[in-house]
Amino acid sequence: MALSITDLKKGAIFEYMGDPYRVVDYSQKVMGRGGSIVNVKIKNLIDNKVLEKTFKGNDQLNEANVSLQNVQYLYRDNDDFYFMNEESFEQFNISSDIVSDKVNYLKEGEKVILQFFNGHPVNIDLPKNVALKVVYTEDAIKGDTSSAITKDAELETGLVIKVPAFIKKDDLISVDTTSGAYRERIK
Repeated sequence: MALSITDLKKGAIFEYMGDPYRVVDYSQKVMGRGGSIVNVKIKNLIDNKVLEKTFKGNDQLNEANVSLQNVQYLYRDNDDFYFMNEESFEQFNISSDIVSDKVNYLKEGEKVILQFFNGHPVNIDLPKNVALKVVYTEDAIKGDTSSAITKDAELETGLVIKVPAFIKKDDLISVDTTSGAYRERIK
């Protein structure tokens, strides 16, 4: 099915030059009688490269043949990550190239969405926020417990982020997977 440029809203998935892309950012300019143009920032679902493209009003794009499956992260073995579809119990192994920096938010048993392009896994969609345990952080200095003061904390996945001074070792915190920022302490 062909997509017009006005279908390229944020999050839309389409095929461009043989690869699946997701729209990350979208802006449209109407040019009077000259039609309109759409400026988009698109992310390749296979290699995670981000491009900026401009499409004109009469351009047509193909819808990508991308399917989604809810899966559970099982384990990592060298450069491969293993996931399982919880309904069919089918297992998939994905290379570390596809997982890339998302490894910082994956822990065993975590539920994610696996994207398939033409039957092959191409990308992982993480939840917006994940709960991770603090495995190391410096103790707060007495009287220095304001939330404006931050310090480094190492999380159970190896990720190091800035957290408020009141966060202690073994605290469970919520982390934003898009920015890697601390959100809140989970009680």
